[in-house]
Amino acid sequence: MYLINMGMHIYLSLVLQIIITIVLILIAVAYLTLLERKVMGGAQQRRGPNILGFGGLLQPLADGLKLFMKETIIPSTSNSWLFIFGPIFTFMMSLLGWLVIPFGENGGLASFDFGVLYSLAISSLSVYGVIISGWSSNSKYAFLGALRAAAQMISYEVSLGLILGTVFILAGALRYNIIVESQLMIFYILPLFPSAYLFYVSILAETNRAPFDFAEADQELVAGYNVEYAAMGFALFFLGEYCSMILMCNLTSLFFFGGWLSLFSEVYFNVFSLFSIWFGLKVSFFLFCMVWVRASFPRYRYDQLMYLGWKVFLPFSLAWVCFVSSLSVLGFIN
Repeated sequence: MYLINMGMHIYLSLVLQIIITIVLILIAVAYLTLLERKVMGGAQQRRGPNILGFGGLLQPLADGLKLFMKETIIPSTSNSWLFIFGPIFTFMMSLLGWLVIPFGENGGLASFDFGVLYSLAISSLSVYGVIISGWSSNSKYAFLGALRAAAQMISYEVSLGLILGTVFILAGALRYNIIVESQLMIFYILPLFPSAYLFYVSILAETNRAPFDFAEADQELVAGYNVEYAAMGFALFFLGEYCSMILMCNLTSLFFFGGWLSLFSEVYFNVFSLFSIWFGLKVSFFLFCMVWVRASFPRYRYDQLMYLGWKVFLPFSLAWVCFVSSLSVLGFIN
């Protein structure tokens, strides 16, 4: 009986942690949209949202309520089951990626030796939601947007794996906590600056962000693979995209900027053992940079995107991982 009660207690505690994590992620996504609109407004010399609440703080809640109350429309010529399943699958994949992300030295919801491989696997599965939604819509624009997004995500995933190979060589592990702890003396941004730069540009392409937002190019595809979606279907795609943005910025902090480690000392600053102040500041900075890039740089041509991925990033990342591996074999780095 005692073991049963203990098991129930652990199970309820895990469920509560999952619910709290999902709620915090959704709140972060909501106010990331407000940050983006404010920064874009400032870059374009306009005010941005400023009506609902103090400084527009209630605008994300109003937008979410509006999408929730709208009617869900399913095109008569679409494959209705796959049409509904596409955004749900995309949103679920974006949430599952958070399962192994540590928020502090105590870890996250789950922690195992091959956590990084799990994150890469979930990232590669996300492309199926885009393909399913574009194909099931039975629309030329949606299908073309899905093909673009699939080719783009697959192209840059190849480089991402090679880029992270240099981090694994220096850390000697695929576990997030060990990777962060190995940066106690020096953050990997210094010895692996080329890897960090390529990684950040690659996650812009991986999340379909400007200047690589070809899957949603308004001038060419109206809205891309989600052109036929409205109400909660569109909201789930929207939440999945911004959730993936926050997740990728978390990975940037973990791999190259020491995660929750302080810049000036070995002290850990944790709030409720769940979230690090340093970690949050670093992730917020990378998210701001994503918005700043969108406000500053024009969109690439699609052929330039593919040229950059296959003829620049891939050869350079392959040569760089070979160089770092050689230094490791020769004993110059441990």
